[in-house]
Formats: sequence, structure tokens, C-alpha cells
Amino acid sequence: MATTVKDMLDTYPADLGGVDREKLARCIEECVACAQACTACADACMSEDMVSELTTCIRTNADCADICGATAAVLSRRTGYDANVTRAVLQACATVCRACGDECERHAGRHGHCRVCAEACRRCAQACDDLIGSLG
Repeated sequence: MATTVKDMLDTYPADLGGVDREKLARCIEECVACAQACTACADACMSEDMVSELTTCIRTNADCADICGATAAVLSRRTGYDANVTRAVLQACATVCRACGDECERHAGRHGHCRVCAEACRRCAQACDDLIGSLG
């Protein structure tokens, strides 16, 4: 299925540096989706009656959203590609996604938004791991 991310990668005028195009596109898409889920989850947590019990979740959501957004941006810039920088950013993203997924999972039974967010975090961490594995 065509997506804006895939369309943009397909129109890039130079070599992608040997990066697997499908894994790159999937990772960018999962990072964007995770950033949105984390932002929405943090907002929903702030509307819960027991918001004081969700402060760690809100903070972790905010951190994850920021890192996922930055990762999507770094991955979208192909000119001057540096595999070491890409690997470090992907590792950081996978780490924060796991932490956020774990934190949201703690609340998933009571808060549907935390369940959805945890699932998005797990998909993003997997996409980052898959891309790291293809970097060689």
C-alpha cells in the first residue's frame, strides 16, 4: 500500500545508503503513530479522576512522544546519512518505547488509552529493532 512516507522515499533522488526501504518506511510510520498515541495518552491521563496516580505515565508518554518524533525526523533526512547516528537514535527510541509500553501496560486494565498506547509503543520498538538489524 502506498503511503506518503513510501512515496517520499521513492522520490528521493539519491541512494538511501543501503538501508532497507520497506523497514525504513515502516519505522518512520510507526514512530509517527507512536508519537501521536503517546501525546493522546498523556492528554487522556490528565483527564482521569486519579491523575496523581498517572504522573509517571504522563511523563513517560511525553518523553516517548518527543523521542519518536525526533527519530522520525532523523530517519526522514537521508542526505549525509550516518549509520552510527541512525543506530544510536533507533536504540534510544526502542528503549523509550519499551519503557513507555511497560508503564502504560500497568494501567491498561483500567484505561483503554493506555492499552492502545502500549500497543503502539511495542510496534514502534519492534520497527526500530528491525531497522537496526538491517543496518549491518
